[in-house]
Amino acid sequence: MNHFAYLFERFPSFGQTFCYREVAELGRQGITPPIFSIRNPTGEPPQDWDPHIVERVRYLPGEKELLEDVQRASKKHKLTPEIVASLDEWSRRTDFLRLYQAVYIGMRLQEMGIRHVHAHFAGMAARTAFWIQKFFAITFSFTAHANDIFAPRNFEIGLDHLVNAAHAIVTETDFAAQFLRERFPNCARRVRRIYNGLNLAEFRRPEFSSTPPLILAIGRLIPKKGFADLIRACGLLAERGTSFHCEIIGEGPLKEELCDEVDQLNLQSRITFSGSQPQREIRRRLAAANVFVLPSIVDSEGGSDNLPTVIMEAMATGLPIVSTNVGGIPEMVIQNETGFLVQPGDISALAQAIEKLVNNRSLAEKLGQTGYERALRLFSIENNVRELCAVIL
Repeated sequence: MNHFAYLFERFPSFGQTFCYREVAELGRQGITPPIFSIRNPTGEPPQDWDPHIVERVRYLPGEKELLEDVQRASKKHKLTPEIVASLDEWSRRTDFLRLYQAVYIGMRLQEMGIRHVHAHFAGMAARTAFWIQKFFAITFSFTAHANDIFAPRNFEIGLDHLVNAAHAIVTETDFAAQFLRERFPNCARRVRRIYNGLNLAEFRRPEFSSTPPLILAIGRLIPKKGFADLIRACGLLAERGTSFHCEIIGEGPLKEELCDEVDQLNLQSRITFSGSQPQREIRRRLAAANVFVLPSIVDSEGGSDNLPTVIMEAMATGLPIVSTNVGGIPEMVIQNETGFLVQPGDISALAQAIEKLVNNRSLAEKLGQTGYERALRLFSIENNVRELCAVIL
């Protein structure tokens, strides 16, 4: 019997593989909750999604069909007067679609006998779940990630409403859990830290044999990832005569700007942009690398990384990590044990840390092995999904 349902803004999505892995592991443990997705992912690179999981996803209709469905339910007196009044009031306010989505999903959850919904991110899905609880007395919880709590957007049902109403608030790191407990002390007991998980058996071990040594970076080409700092650090390495090649996997709005930076520093033969890649190719490139680098920063709007999945994947491969002391990254990357941490924006220190690893294979192997052992302890998808079930079921 399914005791809860999932609600996502979009699922499955290339940029949120941690959500897919969570759903897949629940299935391996014999738990197959219904999955609702507000949007259908489009324009994403092909992935090896399990068709049995994709077939379970119930995508919500578009706005016109959604409104007509809810209006039909209202005419048939399937909605309480309170729901009808709220729909009428919010029809003239922002985010009104969340109420209609809540009615659409809530009626179907009632038919299924489901009494709890879990969402990922304190965003569109969680705001819809908020209204599901209000209209149908179906409790909700959500997993908070990064910008959704560090730099939340200004909605009438904001982060404070979600935290106060949720049955449980899960987040990925001790850093984020403490952030939420301090901001919402009355809700502190309902905040739980559960790391995202990986199926570590999927990842190959590195050979550290690339010639020249391969510096690998993966992430959306957006300010908080700090890729401009990585390019400048590569410029310093080139000036020193260090042998290396840097590959950056990902797409995003800064692509043209970053390419211009590469041209200005005359690094066209040293840095490659590979675009978005399917998971199998990402695992292959990780195994070919000598060091993984993610120079995260806090962007101008306060957005920052929390628990970057790509660092977890690099540790699961057995690569040493060079990153920054932003968000929950220091909970993964232990200085001089699993890699090196530098201050955000310190390009000189970033270059020095990378240089130590590309010039010292034995050090890279040692730090990578320690990181792999840490990943085994902290990021087992099997254990972490069991923890999640204990919180939300």
